[in-house]
Amino acid sequence: MSLANEHPRSVSLREVAQRAGVSGQTVSRVANNVPNVAEPTRRKVLAAMSELGYRPNVAARALRRGSFGSIGVVVFTLGTLGNIRTISGIVAEAARRDYAVELIQVQPATENDATEGQVSSALSRLGQDAVDGIIVIIESHLISKSALEFPDGIPSIIVEAGARPDRPSINGDQTAGARLAVQHLLDLGHPTVWHVAGPAESNSARERTETWRDTLVAAGRPVPEPFQGDWSAEAGYRAGLRLAEIPEASAVFVSNDQMALGLLRALHERGIRVPEDVSVVGFDDMDEAAHFWPPLTTVHQFFEDAGSLAVSLIIDEIQGRDLEPGERKVGIELVTRQSSGPYRGPHPLPTPIPQEDS
Repeated sequence: MSLANEHPRSVSLREVAQRAGVSGQTVSRVANNVPNVAEPTRRKVLAAMSELGYRPNVAARALRRGSFGSIGVVVFTLGTLGNIRTISGIVAEAARRDYAVELIQVQPATENDATEGQVSSALSRLGQDAVDGIIVIIESHLISKSALEFPDGIPSIIVEAGARPDRPSINGDQTAGARLAVQHLLDLGHPTVWHVAGPAESNSARERTETWRDTLVAAGRPVPEPFQGDWSAEAGYRAGLRLAEIPEASAVFVSNDQMALGLLRALHERGIRVPEDVSVVGFDDMDEAAHFWPPLTTVHQFFEDAGSLAVSLIIDEIQGRDLEPGERKVGIELVTRQSSGPYRGPHPLPTPIPQEDS
């Protein structure tokens, strides 16, 4: 049994110093991450801290440093590619700037169950914890339902939200990305571009769909009725089965890579070749996109850059710099792979679906 369990009282720096055989000043330097401590000595002090159950006095450290050295992050879900990559960028940049990250996930049973109580409760908790700033990763349609109440006096910024008039926010340039995707297919000679949209309530999905439509109208091309999806591969699969029945559908812009994966499978099952018969472009550039068959042409979002920028901006605010409210756009780029090719005319009718013997 460790000494920490035997003696739950607060352990002092002097006790750690005695256990490690070093001075109290050396222990203080290790506790405050001061770099000028020899690595063997640092390891010895850390071992003594662990054995004794020593915990640094956060409040005292904050007084010395002028801040807690911690950033709170509220995220709606950890189940999406964008959120995971954004958090990765936040953690990496925070570590580089010598800040810790406290993460709180708000995940109702369904997206529509997001209430002001759940998100505001997370923000209130962070307001009571030892954090210097707060980053919220949540879409604008959830913010409108959640009526976020940010703690007074703590800098805060929103990622993946869309612009808000009262505070800074960060988002990928959805409009530029969708325009690149659609224009790429038009430049390949396709008469028009069909579309598998994301959820109607999603701000990012709406921006991509509106840009798809505007780009076609500006080019004088017909605008087909979009297929409504929900970000899932299953939704893409269902759309792909229907598109296989439309010979004129030679090019498809899919609102995310996951749905594009399902669509590719459906076209393959129906004997429709990609890109010879139908060209497909996705959005996000998930890690697996380069390994789809065929490898997927898609719009790469720099989610990690959004996370890094959020940390830089929040630290600017922590250090007393005033930031203008409004949205900051993070750049995107089109990654061209083998799923898109030149127009070759209407695609053939699909292979009939085999009927099971009765």
